Amino acid sequence: MLSRIVLVFLVVAYGANAYPLHASCKLTWSFPNTNCSTVNTALVNQIKKWGPNTACGSTEKCLYTLKDSSSSALKLTHKTPVHKYVDDVSFAFDGSGASCTVHGYSTSETWYAVLDDGTNYCNMHNLLTGAGLDSNSGFAETTSNSDCTEYTSANCGKY
Repeated sequence: MLSRIVLVFLVVAYGANAYPLHASCKLTWSFPNTNCSTVNTALVNQIKKWGPNTACGSTEKCLYTLKDSSSSALKLTHKTPVHKYVDDVSFAFDGSGASCTVHGYSTSETWYAVLDDGTNYCNMHNLLTGAGLDSNSGFAETTSNSDCTEYTSANCGKY
């Protein structure tokens, strides 16, 4: 019976908001005037700055752990400071010359996570803004509620 209730909830939540079925976020960042090496380095530096031993204060701009890095991809985790939920985050870099496209993905490791108050979006957005990459000339971001759980209601000042 409980499984049917959960299934009905998932169908209603998905149908009403067109969110992914599991708490997650896919996005694309475009940097037409910045090469991928610069973007990659800035993100790695920010991940290290907000590493696992960082005090969180009243935000979640902390507790990032870099798991793997190369010139074409980053893999990391983010742990929420209050409930200690862990999200897996990855960035794939595609570019040539002075331009770069980054495909980001964040997903909750908690198997039953459906809604997340935009946390998976904020996992990536906070790194972007912390590194100052959102102010690069021509920067653009593409995502939507259908690709990113609760994207339009995300409060990245909190998460």
